[in-house]
Amino acid sequence: MATTVSSVSKQINPEVSEVIAVAMSGGVDSSTVAAMLHAEGHEVIGLTLQLWDQNRLAGKPGVPDAPKAGRCCSLDDVYDARRVAETIGIPYYVVNQQDRFEHDVVQPFVNDYLNGRTPIPCSLCNNHLKFDQLLLTARQIGADRIATGHYARNEYDPARGRWILKRPADRAKDQTWFLFGLTQDQLAHTLFPLGHLTKPEVREVARESKLHLTDKPDSQEICFIPGGNYKQFIANYLDEQGREMPDSSGELVSTSGETLGRHEGIHNFTVGQRKGLGLTAPNPFYVLNIDATSRRVTVGPESELTSPILHVHRLNWIAIPGLNQPRRAQVKIRHVHDPAPALLEPTVGPDGSDRVKITFDEPQRAITPGHSAVFYDGDEVLGGGWIL
Repeated sequence: MATTVSSVSKQINPEVSEVIAVAMSGGVDSSTVAAMLHAEGHEVIGLTLQLWDQNRLAGKPGVPDAPKAGRCCSLDDVYDARRVAETIGIPYYVVNQQDRFEHDVVQPFVNDYLNGRTPIPCSLCNNHLKFDQLLLTARQIGADRIATGHYARNEYDPARGRWILKRPADRAKDQTWFLFGLTQDQLAHTLFPLGHLTKPEVREVARESKLHLTDKPDSQEICFIPGGNYKQFIANYLDEQGREMPDSSGELVSTSGETLGRHEGIHNFTVGQRKGLGLTAPNPFYVLNIDATSRRVTVGPESELTSPILHVHRLNWIAIPGLNQPRRAQVKIRHVHDPAPALLEPTVGPDGSDRVKITFDEPQRAITPGHSAVFYDGDEVLGGGWIL
């Protein structure tokens, strides 16, 4: 049976008419969500968060003259979102959140790299800005809930008295790894209308809705990093802020402590990196560990890149209120990582904060400090945290 706008949206949200604010990024997914909910009879309001000035850092080394296609949150995306809103016939507003985005996402991104960690800005943005600010704005304009184009599902479980976040029907588009930080209040007031659809079905709904961006490619680059060169971005950003690049140069060492060479700064590396090490050897070296205190970068063969254990802090629990005893789960440590079976054990950090020790059944490759680890029980997201 052909996918239609009305039949799909009724399967997802068969409730009475509501006022719903749709987070419109200018992509096909969020645009289709707006069209679906409007066709269902809801009062839809389009909102776009203006997060970063795409002309910022212009003229600095490595910054392209014009924004590259494929970057999210560009001025072209705002134009596309506005045009979709006009096509559907809904009100549309742009909400300026540039200052908060810089404080909550850009600055932690830069500081993490300078301290030898590899951050995930999209998770930071979702957890600390997007859903929080969208809900606040939606309530200010009288909306009952918000809706986004994320590929995820959520539902209320009366037996547990909790809102549950679940993986979507289209596993290739699963975005739950980026959403582990959502609170119960945020989940209770958020709709994920695409959770039961595949990407081809979404594009078909967009086509039926006569949206001009039906075939628009998905965004790939980090929105605030022109050209995708994060090392150059850090240098340019610090220069703009009047800050000097800290001297974090040091030694490249083997696991036995042998000095193999020198490097120009720990921010140039991430665990699992193979290229750009400046070492010549019969077999390739990989970055195994980055020590910000000693400024040492440990390298070794790929066989030493795996580990069975990691520790996680700054936890957020969704399907359960917390972890009081060991339990089995599947753990995902990067966006393209298949959740791997593991044992979760509650621990306490030196500061008294809750932590989780994760022991995988099989050692995992390139466990990266600064990334998030998300815990699953089948389709359900138990919770997650940040890798130490």
